[in-house]
Amino acid sequence: MAKTEKQGNAFVETIKTVVYALLIAGVFRTLFFQPFWIPSGSMKQTLLIGDFLFVNKMAYGYSYASCPSVVLPRFGINLDAKKLCGVFDGDNTRLFGGDPERGDVVVFRHPVSGRDYIKRLIGLPGDKVQVDNGILRINGTVVPQEADGTFEEVMTLQGPQGLRPRCANGAVGEGGTCIKERAIETLPNGASYAVLNIGPQGSDRTGVYTVPEGHYFFMGDNRDNSADSRLAQTAGGVGFVPYENLIGRADRIVFSSAGRSMLFFWTWRGDRFFEAIK
Repeated sequence: MAKTEKQGNAFVETIKTVVYALLIAGVFRTLFFQPFWIPSGSMKQTLLIGDFLFVNKMAYGYSYASCPSVVLPRFGINLDAKKLCGVFDGDNTRLFGGDPERGDVVVFRHPVSGRDYIKRLIGLPGDKVQVDNGILRINGTVVPQEADGTFEEVMTLQGPQGLRPRCANGAVGEGGTCIKERAIETLPNGASYAVLNIGPQGSDRTGVYTVPEGHYFFMGDNRDNSADSRLAQTAGGVGFVPYENLIGRADRIVFSSAGRSMLFFWTWRGDRFFEAIK
């Protein structure tokens, strides 16, 4: 066999291997687990900017939103899940569907932009949800909070976007200590988690939201720094999220990077490897 023919066969085999690997990865990501990189601080302290986790897509079954979106602006690639699997959109149902529980940390598709969001599930279909002077009420009953000291972090640029944290202790210079008030909130089903408070603002006082059937109400744990269901979709928020837009449940952090890139291993947070998400 000629040398050029051998080289040609080797090239073909390499291409086949790459294609098969991509297909396997695509099936794995579509059906089982989807990687997710935390880009913002809306879920602090539960999730920090730079946390890397896998989303359990089997938890709630499958819909069009289970198809992965591939968005790489640098390379002009924008393969949206709705373009790939939009034929399954429109009936607000799921295949092998399971019901999410109040308090779950959920990744979902924004109903308008289609971007992936991660928030905590607060309101179920039929619930009446209100925030009154910073305190959550569900169906007219106060959701108790117990003061739990403060959450502290260094005032510096965070993550690839270079975001700066907001602080309850006013203007903090570079390298200073940014402080937020912390409380433990406990939902009616017993799910408990830490919520953060920066200070009084408009989202601390809302009207009563009645969650429609087949929809859910989400909030960030970093209450004063979260665009969530308290804001309508037209105002830059999330609004009510349809059942079919749920992607999966976030159960565990794999690792976490405090730097500008997950590849900067020297910035990885040693205390967050395989940490359970509560």
